[in-house]
Amino acid sequence: MKSLFLTPRFFFLLAAVVAGLAVAFFVPGLLAPVQLAAGLLLALTVVDLLLLYAPTRQGAGGVFARRVLGDKLANGSDNDVAIYLENHYRFPVSTETIDEIPAQFQRRDLLFRADLPAGQTTVIRYQLRPVKRGEYGFGMVNVFVSTRLGLAQRRFRCGPEQMVPVYPSFLQMRQYELLAISNRLTEVGVKRIRRVGQSLEFEQIRPYVAGDDPRTINWQATARRAGTGAEALVVNHYQDERAQQVYCLIDKGRAMRMPFEGLSLLDYAINATLVVSNIALLKHDKAGLITFADQLSAVVPAERRTGHLQKLLEVLYRQRTKYLETDFERLYSTVKAKIRQRSLLILFTNFETLNGLHRQLPYLRRLAKDHLLLVVFFENTELQHYLRQPTTTTEDVYHQTIAEKFAQEKRQIVRELQRYGIHSLLTPPQQLTVNTLNRYLEFKARGLI
Repeated sequence: MKSLFLTPRFFFLLAAVVAGLAVAFFVPGLLAPVQLAAGLLLALTVVDLLLLYAPTRQGAGGVFARRVLGDKLANGSDNDVAIYLENHYRFPVSTETIDEIPAQFQRRDLLFRADLPAGQTTVIRYQLRPVKRGEYGFGMVNVFVSTRLGLAQRRFRCGPEQMVPVYPSFLQMRQYELLAISNRLTEVGVKRIRRVGQSLEFEQIRPYVAGDDPRTINWQATARRAGTGAEALVVNHYQDERAQQVYCLIDKGRAMRMPFEGLSLLDYAINATLVVSNIALLKHDKAGLITFADQLSAVVPAERRTGHLQKLLEVLYRQRTKYLETDFERLYSTVKAKIRQRSLLILFTNFETLNGLHRQLPYLRRLAKDHLLLVVFFENTELQHYLRQPTTTTEDVYHQTIAEKFAQEKRQIVRELQRYGIHSLLTPPQQLTVNTLNRYLEFKARGLI
C-alpha cells in the first residue's frame, strides 16, 4: 500500500522485541514477558492503522493541504510560499509535510513538522529564491500523518500540480516604488543628491512646511496672503524636468553569463533595468529598452503610457544570454536610427580587460557624442574577497599578484572612460540597482540629461 509507511519508532520497538527473544533463548524466564511485549506491539500497530483509516468529519480525507503562492515568482528575490493544512480527523495528529518544489531550487531541507488538534487548521510558511527566469513546475504536497502512537504513517498527496513562471524581480521593483512614493529611498542606500542651483521648472506656490528651503519662500505672495488674513508662509515649488528619455541598453553577450551568488550578470542587469525604468516613469520621464548581443534582440521605444511597464516586464522576461561576442557597432547603428532625441543611455555590459574596452571604445564615444552615456560594468566580488585573504605561501603571493592585476585593470577601464568624457559605474553585482539609481537621480539633479 503506497500510502502506508511504518515509522522508525515501530522498527526500534520491533528490534527490541527481537533482541529480547534472543536473550530469552539463554534466559528462559524472559520468554513470557517478551512474548507479551510482542503481542502488545502488534495490537498497538493494528490500533494505529485503524485510527489512520478511520472515518473522518463529513467523509473528507483525513488531512487536506493546499499550497498558496503568487501567479509568478520574482527572480533573485525571496518569494513567500504558504501551505494550509486542515485536520479532518476526530483526534489530534502529527504531520510531516514535504512540498515537491521544482528541481531548479536543489533544496532537500523542506520538511515541516506540525501538530494539529482535531478539526483545526495551521499554516506553514517558507521562502524560495529562484536564480533563473523561466517556467518552474511544482508537484504535489505530501503530508505524512501519524497518531499519538506514532507506529505508522499515512501519506496524503494533495494537489494540484502548478506551473509558475519566474519573472524579473518585480518584488524589488515594488519595494523601490513604495520607498520612492514615501520619499524613503535613502533607507536602501539611495543618496540624497543636493541640487545645483535652481535649474528646475516652476510648478506652483504652496504653504511652507518644516524642512523646506527658506530660500524658496515667496515673500511677495506671503505678503499678499497676509493682507487677506492668512498668516502661513508660502514657498515656490519646483518640479524636475519631465518627459526626458531614459534608455537601458542591455548587453546579452557571453560576458554577461558570469554568475554571482547564483544570479547571472544579465539577470542583475534585468532586475536593475526594471527598477530604474519604474522610478523614471514615476518621475514623469519616458523609459525605453534595447537588448543586443551579436544581433539586435529587442527595441522598446521610450514611452510613458499606461501598461508600458508591463510591456517592459514581458520583454525582459524573454531575454537570454548568447555565446557570441557582442556587436557594439550594431548597437550604435540601432541607437542612431531609433533614438533621435538626446537621452540618457544606461549601458549594462562587462569589460574584463583594457583591450576589450579599446575594441569597443570608438562606438561608445560616438554614443556619448549624441547622448548622455553611462557605462555600467561589474566588479568581481569573489576576486576582491580573495585579495583580502592573508597570504602564507609564495604560491598565495603569486596568485594574489595576478588577482590584483585584474582588479587594477578594472580601475584603469574607469579612468580610460573618464578620459573620453564617458560616465562610468563600476559596481558589485549585489549593489547594481541602488548604484544605478543613484547615478540616474544625480544626473537629473545636475540637469545633465
